[in-house]
Amino acid sequence: MPKMKTKSGAAKRFTVRAGGTVKRSQAFKRHILTKKTTKSKRQLRGSVNVHFSDVASVRAMMPYA
Repeated sequence: MPKMKTKSGAAKRFTVRAGGTVKRSQAFKRHILTKKTTKSKRQLRGSVNVHFSDVASVRAMMPYA
């Protein structure tokens, strides 16, 4: 059986933490930032966990993470 390939797009977007949770970055922070308020841009900083209903599909895309 050949090795499974990691989806390269998923590897760029997600990281698996030591506890098994999956970390992702926030969306809506790339462009067209002038019309967004400072508060909304500030709240989009940092990283958050992937929702528990999506963790299984993300882990399937990254079999060795």
